[in-house]
Amino acid sequence: MSDILLVEDKESLRHVIRLTLENAGYTVAESADARAAINEISTTRYRLVLTDLRMPNGSGLDVLRAARTSDPDVPVILMTAFGSIDEAVQAMKDGAHDFLQKPVDSNHLLLLVERALDQARLRNENILLREDWSRRYGFPRIIGESDVMQRAVGETQRVAQTEATVLLLGESGTGKELFARAVHHLSNRRDKPFVAINCAAIPETLIENELFGHERGAFTGASDRRQGKFELASGGTVFLDEIGELPLSVQGKLLRAIEEKVVDRIGGRAQVPVDVRVVAATNKDLKTAVDQGEFRGDLFFRLAVFPLEIPALRERGDDVVLLANHFASQLGHELRGREAELSNEAIAHIRGRAWPGNVRELENAIERACILSDSLILEPRDLGLVSASIGDDKSLNDFDLSGTLSDVAHRALTVVERKKISAALATNSGNKSRTAEDLGISYKTLLNKIKEYGL
Repeated sequence: MSDILLVEDKESLRHVIRLTLENAGYTVAESADARAAINEISTTRYRLVLTDLRMPNGSGLDVLRAARTSDPDVPVILMTAFGSIDEAVQAMKDGAHDFLQKPVDSNHLLLLVERALDQARLRNENILLREDWSRRYGFPRIIGESDVMQRAVGETQRVAQTEATVLLLGESGTGKELFARAVHHLSNRRDKPFVAINCAAIPETLIENELFGHERGAFTGASDRRQGKFELASGGTVFLDEIGELPLSVQGKLLRAIEEKVVDRIGGRAQVPVDVRVVAATNKDLKTAVDQGEFRGDLFFRLAVFPLEIPALRERGDDVVLLANHFASQLGHELRGREAELSNEAIAHIRGRAWPGNVRELENAIERACILSDSLILEPRDLGLVSASIGDDKSLNDFDLSGTLSDVAHRALTVVERKKISAALATNSGNKSRTAEDLGISYKTLLNKIKEYGL
């Protein structure tokens, strides 16, 4: 993709301007009239448009309108002869960034271009944090003002413009899928599919079929050919969540799909080409898993081309209040028809809690409060943040304190685990995958705990 679209009907002048811009390090695409330029703008994004004002098949004003319709933030500079200054001034009122008088001075031209691109860059910085960009372009909006979030967002925007494989690291509930979607939407693949796969939620016997598909007759019940998620995401992005839970038997095939851009359907003989970008996420320490033989080292290093740490909510300072107010407003409107608010006491309790389930736990607490509260002013009790004191002897009346300290501690852990898992299942309406994410454990561990505690 070129940096600048140059629109000028005089070939000799167009050639001189192009050389000036290219010698300064810019890439340039050319159009000889307004109609051709408008067609270009409708199919290709440019960082800047430099256009003559008067030319065949339309005018520079038509190009300006087309550019601002396609992207309201792209700077447009108009070139004009001395007798058209009034028109150029009017064009600036209509949204042009600046105008350049002919004959074109090379130094002045480069100064205007550099200034316009710098201003555009400043406007576009941290667009994932801006609500207006989220609405306009459908980006996932990431809420936060803390330094750690600003850094994560900045790194996301930079890596999104490349084809690098991204490994998102962080605790459950921090919003790793949100960042994965941001990488996709800010990339050149934004118009192609985004396919998310939770590796922990799919049984080990089915995961290969889910990723790579199968041929007709490959196994009992395979009555038709089925494309896997890698084929379905052709040209787009595959997000592999909980990649640490991927069975070793499938890891080698995933590595081959990433490196060689081909997959083998189960029961197939021919290799199927795939063109996808892979973004993976995990809350596990994959380096330790590699050392323990639970994860392939070559796959780890292929995934971790660009590791990106997503901070826990407790590390984000007052972002917790920004998020809480956002959820109260949004969920109150969705569930009650009016925006909900948090009382000062609720905000104080929210600030004082560690939120081990991170952003997802906070959102779930406020959603529950919006449903159960009799008022649109949410209090700590609505959020489930007021409980009996740990030191209250009444809470120990029915607890078995016999045996050693280790025996008592084990019984207490069992009681607390069972209660926490039961509450998390209720919060997530029985959805085990989301419950495991909230609790910060794998899907398999959750199933074992459910069986152990008879839930």
